[in-house]
Amino acid sequence: MEDTLPVVEPPSEYEADSVVAGVLLAAGMSTRYGDENKLLTKLDSSSSRAIDDSNKTRRSDGIPIVRQSAMTLIDAGLDPVVVIVGHQSTKVMEALTGLDVTIVENPDYESGQGSSVRAGIRALGTDDNAVEAAVFALGDMPFIRPESVRALVSAYEAGVGSALAAGYNNDRGNPVLFDRKHFPNLADCKGDVGGKHVLLSVDDAVIVNTGDPGVLRDINQREDHI
Repeated sequence: MEDTLPVVEPPSEYEADSVVAGVLLAAGMSTRYGDENKLLTKLDSSSSRAIDDSNKTRRSDGIPIVRQSAMTLIDAGLDPVVVIVGHQSTKVMEALTGLDVTIVENPDYESGQGSSVRAGIRALGTDDNAVEAAVFALGDMPFIRPESVRALVSAYEAGVGSALAAGYNNDRGNPVLFDRKHFPNLADCKGDVGGKHVLLSVDDAVIVNTGDPGVLRDINQREDHI
């Protein structure tokens, strides 16, 4: 299994006919961040490193990282948006108050990200329903533009592939879109690798160049958002 995928540019136009859900993985314990839960940390939008100029207009100072990450999926037009919580779930849910999201608690969050992927798939259902694909995003990546998520959807609509990773300068990042035919395999995810092994095993998986450096930027330590 090679950790390299073909790279494509998103189509310039498409008709949004598919029902694409969003799943935000926000159950982790922030072990590398320190005593605080990084998802609850509030970013300062005046920081040039924190939010680029094209993204500042839809952000406000004092919004927790997890809320900004959820807003990205909502602003991209995904529906439904499911947020998987675990560590300090009550506080994370409070940070999401008022957003049009469905909260799902993952009691097994300490076992790794795979358990949250499974929880997301259970919430969407593996049987026939309206959801045709899902975008899986990470709660600690608040710098992604909604347009980057829409680029994944547009590529999916255009038939580019059934598993699509957001990329920047040909490098693979997050989020990742999976057609529902991959849901059963995602439901078997284990450990802390999430859906990576599923992505890299799909014959028509590609990286979609978004032009957005935010798809490569997560927050693991305090200096990551200074």
